[in-house]
Amino acid sequence: MGRLRKWVLGARPPTLVAGLVPVMVGAASVGRGAVSVPRTLLALVVAMGMQVGVNYANDYFDGVRGVDTSARLGPPRLVASGLASPRRVALAAVLAVVVAAAAGLWLSVLTSPLLLLVGAASIAALVLYSGGPSPYGARGLGEVAVFLFFGMAATVGTAFVQQMRIPVASWLAAAAVGLLACQLLMVNNIRDISTDAAAGKRTLAVRLGDRRSRMLLIATGATALLIPVIAAATGVMPRAAALAALAIIFAARPWQVAAKATGRALIAALIGLSRAELAFAVVLAVAFLAS
Repeated sequence: MGRLRKWVLGARPPTLVAGLVPVMVGAASVGRGAVSVPRTLLALVVAMGMQVGVNYANDYFDGVRGVDTSARLGPPRLVASGLASPRRVALAAVLAVVVAAAAGLWLSVLTSPLLLLVGAASIAALVLYSGGPSPYGARGLGEVAVFLFFGMAATVGTAFVQQMRIPVASWLAAAAVGLLACQLLMVNNIRDISTDAAAGKRTLAVRLGDRRSRMLLIATGATALLIPVIAAATGVMPRAAALAALAIIFAARPWQVAAKATGRALIAALIGLSRAELAFAVVLAVAFLAS
C-alpha cells in the first residue's frame, strides 16, 4: 500500500462528511446575506481537522490498547494492521488537531473568546473518547459526544461566527445534523459488536444488543429527516427546507442494509448513510440560501 493511500484510508474518508455537513448547514442557516466566506472556511478547517484528528486518535488508542485486532471487521486500522507505527499515528492526530486549533484561534480573535472554551472541550472530548484512564466511548457515550460536538457545537458554532447570532433554525438544523452524524458511528458499532464485546468495549450497540441497535439507528435517521419538515410547517425554517427529507431516497437502501447485514457488508451502509447525510445537507443549505 502506498504511503499516501494508507494515510488517506487511516483518515477514514466516509466519516469526513460529519465534519463538512455541520459547517455547510450552519453557515447557510443564517441566510444568504449574512454568510461570511472567510469565517466559514476557517470553521471548515476546524471541523475537518477535528474529524481527521479523532479518527487518527481512535486508531492510535484502540491499537495500543489492543481493542483493534486481526478479528476486526471494518477497514484496516493503521496501528493494529502494522501499516504505521503508533508514534506516527499519534503524531498525525496531533498535527490534525493543531491545524484545527490554529483555525479556531483565528476565529476566536475575529469573533468571541468563548470559542476557546468550545475548542478546549472539543479537544478534551477527542482525547477522552478512546484515551485516558476510562474512555467514554467504551461506556456507551460515543453517540452523545458525536451529537453534541459534530451536531450542535459545529453547526451552531458555524452559524454564530457568521454574524454573532444564532437563529432558531440553526439550533433545529444542528439537531438534525447531529442525529445523522450519530448514524455513522452507530453502524460502525453495530458491525463491531462481537469484537468490541470481546475487548471489553461497552459501546451503545454492545449495551443494547444487535436488534435494538439496528432499530435505533433507523429511528435516529428518520427523526433527523422529519425535523426540517416540522420546522418548515411551523414557519421556523423556509418551506423549501422540507425538501431535505427527500434524502430518504439515498437513506432507504443503507437502512435496509443496516437492518439485516452483518460484518463487512455493513461498510456499504456506512458509505450510503454518508451520501444520504451529504444530500440532506446540500438540499437544506440551498433552501436556507434561497429564502
